[in-house]
Amino acid sequence: MEFFRIHRTIPFMRHAVVLNLISLITFLLAVFFIVTRGFHLSVEFTGGTVMEVTYPQSAQVEDVRGIVQSLNYTDFQVQHFGTSRDIMIRLPVREGQTSAAQSEIVLKALKAQQPDVELRRVEFVGPQVGEELVHNGLMALLFVVAGIMIYLGFRFEWKFAVAGVIANLHDVVIILGFFAFFQWEFSLAVLAGVLAVLGYSVNESVVIMDRIRENFRKQRKTEVREVIDSAITQTISRTIITHGSTQMMVLSMFFFGGPTLHYFSLALTIGIWFGIYSSVFVAAALAMWLGVKREDLVKPVIKKEGEDSTEIELG
Repeated sequence: MEFFRIHRTIPFMRHAVVLNLISLITFLLAVFFIVTRGFHLSVEFTGGTVMEVTYPQSAQVEDVRGIVQSLNYTDFQVQHFGTSRDIMIRLPVREGQTSAAQSEIVLKALKAQQPDVELRRVEFVGPQVGEELVHNGLMALLFVVAGIMIYLGFRFEWKFAVAGVIANLHDVVIILGFFAFFQWEFSLAVLAGVLAVLGYSVNESVVIMDRIRENFRKQRKTEVREVIDSAITQTISRTIITHGSTQMMVLSMFFFGGPTLHYFSLALTIGIWFGIYSSVFVAAALAMWLGVKREDLVKPVIKKEGEDSTEIELG
């Protein structure tokens, strides 16, 4: 399905050097902020007090969040779990206060508004749990990147694999750079968003690479730069439909999903836009500079004398 079709090829690769230079600067700035500022990790990573309370009827998360915020907590989480009557509260560590003391103060404030609220469970989540989460998150990221590289290597060709992985890492590092620079809360939901962006971005890269390979087969005497430009131009309508639809869903989470989904949807939004950018200007340009050519993707088959030679498509 296409909303429109562009009949004239847009020379994207003409501006590849300038755009990739901008991309490199953005990437280096992101790395700088990650190293110098670090992340504002959530309670899930740093440790703290976890409370589970239950109400006699459906509880409003916003009301509970307002009560906890009135106790001068800024880095905390409030969310439903199980039923609409059950609330989970995660509180950061406070010097001079035990988990029991924290939970008692919060429960007292909750009872002031709703006397029937009951405390079901209180426990302290230590920093060692956070270290385990960081380790598991990094391992998940590593396996995803390795899987993408192996897939692209078998599906296409090593030059595309290298270009695709660099472009995808470009997206991830820039997302992390935003969170480091603005000190947005980095939680497990955000980590899930980053991993989702990896898969989302590689999908866009694969679509463009597929079209490049198809154009190599059809446009036999066309230069590599023009083949790549035409492939990107031909997929613009599809890109607008796909990313526009996805962005509408993500924006609905951003505006109506509440604080629980706020940073998750923010990470996805950054990833979607930079995913489009990296697939077009980073992955395609890197593949071109690595010397991808028609013979890498379409190999001739030599037949016996008197027979016409044909070509087969790799992947």
